[in-house]
Amino acid sequence: MKQVVQNYKSGELAVLDVPVPGCKPGGVLVRTAYSLISTGTELMKVSEAGMSMLGKARSRPDQVAKVMQSVATNGVPATYRKVMGKLDSYTPLGYSLCGVVEQVGAGIDDVKVGDLVACAGNEHALHAELNWVPKNLYTPVPDGLAPRHAAFGTVGSIAMQGVRQGEPQLGEVALVIGLGLIGQLVVQLLTAAGVRVVGADPDPTRCELAERLGAAACGDPASPAVEAAVAELTDGHGVDQVFLAAGGGSNQPVELAARLARDRGRVVDIGKCRLDLPWNAYYEKELDVRFSRSYGPGRYDPSYELEGRDYPIGYVRWTERRNLACFLDLVARDRVDVEPLVSHVADFDDAVETYQSLKDGDLKAVAVLFRYPEQAQEQGESAVPEVSVPEVRRTGTTVAPARSAKAPVRLAFVGAGNYATSMLLPHLARRDGVELSTVVTTTALSAANAQRKFGFAEATTDLDAVLGDKSIDAVFVVTRHSSHAELTRQALLAGKTVFVEKPLALTEDELAGVLAAVEESGNDRLQVGFNRRFAPLLQEARNRFGTRTGPASLRYLVNAGKLQHGSWYLQQGAEGSRFAGEGGHFIDTASWLLDADPVSVYATAAPGNEDLQVVLRYPDGSTATISYVTTGAAGFPKETLDLIADGKVLRLDDFVRASVYSDGTVGRKQWVSSRLPKARDKGQNAELAAFIKAVRTGGPMPVPLESLVATTSATLAVQAGLAGGAPVTLARAR
Repeated sequence: MKQVVQNYKSGELAVLDVPVPGCKPGGVLVRTAYSLISTGTELMKVSEAGMSMLGKARSRPDQVAKVMQSVATNGVPATYRKVMGKLDSYTPLGYSLCGVVEQVGAGIDDVKVGDLVACAGNEHALHAELNWVPKNLYTPVPDGLAPRHAAFGTVGSIAMQGVRQGEPQLGEVALVIGLGLIGQLVVQLLTAAGVRVVGADPDPTRCELAERLGAAACGDPASPAVEAAVAELTDGHGVDQVFLAAGGGSNQPVELAARLARDRGRVVDIGKCRLDLPWNAYYEKELDVRFSRSYGPGRYDPSYELEGRDYPIGYVRWTERRNLACFLDLVARDRVDVEPLVSHVADFDDAVETYQSLKDGDLKAVAVLFRYPEQAQEQGESAVPEVSVPEVRRTGTTVAPARSAKAPVRLAFVGAGNYATSMLLPHLARRDGVELSTVVTTTALSAANAQRKFGFAEATTDLDAVLGDKSIDAVFVVTRHSSHAELTRQALLAGKTVFVEKPLALTEDELAGVLAAVEESGNDRLQVGFNRRFAPLLQEARNRFGTRTGPASLRYLVNAGKLQHGSWYLQQGAEGSRFAGEGGHFIDTASWLLDADPVSVYATAAPGNEDLQVVLRYPDGSTATISYVTTGAAGFPKETLDLIADGKVLRLDDFVRASVYSDGTVGRKQWVSSRLPKARDKGQNAELAAFIKAVRTGGPMPVPLESLVATTSATLAVQAGLAGGAPVTLARAR
């Protein structure tokens, strides 16, 4: 079998072939599905191994003291040989994993072969294909909990033991200093316990992540923001507990803890940080300083860990095994969410490169998982997961109502928010042959405002009345994302032609529901608001580029920027991720330029924020890379695109300038848009014109339904790809 090891003398990291461990009594042999890299503890060990001998000695004064004692007892030569022999040996890495029981040792009756278990211990839950794990260091995984999430069990137990040491009470306020992996879990556990949390970390992306996961406020410990948040939440008294989850040589965490803790507050040390306690500050407040020892009671006790002797629950309520089981239960019941902490999933065979990237800073991560492909496939998590692209099925005759050429197209709007009133209705209100019949909103005033501004004949909050009105030709769905699929489904069943803003659906089930309505009603008269393919400048550039014969490479940079505080786009639990909401725009544009639907999607996310890299592969070998970033400069253009193929390059600069370059037989040829448009035209007006024409004539919709479905499926596959850390095949349903 293979195992990740390190030589502490040279710093060498390797994936070695080693013998399979035996299955001893009192434990189980586990084949690993996922193991978790502790980006704090393990990286510290990896970094120390790369130091000089003097550096190693300075970093581990406790070990130096042992060496000096050995010198006094055994002499210098014997001690030197002993120390060098120990340093020049391979040592294991890892202590948190999830896997499948492959063999059960004597005396074990709580699990069986094939059961999924989470395992702990720096001698038993290693980065290895197989591990022998004693009884008190594993626990069964609750039904429905993904193996990649169960692999967080050990670090979750560490965070849980730290929280228990703080003895939090409902309504209290806590400060978490250090928002790495352990700190992020402490934040969620405290929030689940009814405690309001302030976080402190110099990394703004980690602060943003902690706030998304429940913290009331976070900021740089050196800034006044943290102190101000504590003062506001505690009426100036100070926090009830401080949890030190930071590492490093700075004494700032313990000094900050003394300054922001209340009188007789509790300070809990979870991480390995400097602890030069300022005596006066701690004495005057009579602060209670506590240490949290790893996973909980039982840790470092051989009779508990190796011999399986449990502590009676009446005397020791929470042991390390019970902490492990409790944490997994919280994750399984969605009280703790570990998925946002997963910055990267690497194949186990790439372990050395992954550690090196972490050490060098090329990979900045909160949590990194190793995936063991063979076991992942056995557990139904294919190394190349699939997202099904539903087949569009139609029954009967497609609804295309006959109408007089002189009769106006009567439209109803469901929703009248910012996008509808700024990007759609101004174009429709002045278009000949269009009648704005009814606007439907959930609040009466917004409907009245839209009626007054754009001249709707009626304003109402009654959707059923609109869907039942046979005089209305088409319905625009311009509501929040979570309602798009259901409203579209209802409108199709009512026989309406539908224009729905992106996204069409946020889940595969929602998309299936829309297509079921198409099949049931025979009504496929649907358009999704993918307007960029209608932009005049991009259409001209595409015509200038001409046909191609070979595969193309497309690069699309979307400088999305930060959302304003309070934006409903931030409500990811209800409205989906930001990319799920608008990513279809960019996938549709790429597919239109490449004249095909994608066959696979690979997505990776920058740690701690919403920056994404999405790679789409097409049937002819073409690729499209979409960089969706929120951390760019606000003054840089939002969208830039390059299409490269057959010795030609198409360049689009934010829909204000386009150019095409080619090397022909007569020499270099170039086209550049002759003038800058007065304003960016992203195609909404042309898109609406094409939609109204289709409604009036009963002709084909501007974009085939199959294309809309393929784009939606590819957008959904991005989230699946982020979750699985591998390319996602877009399989056509059969």
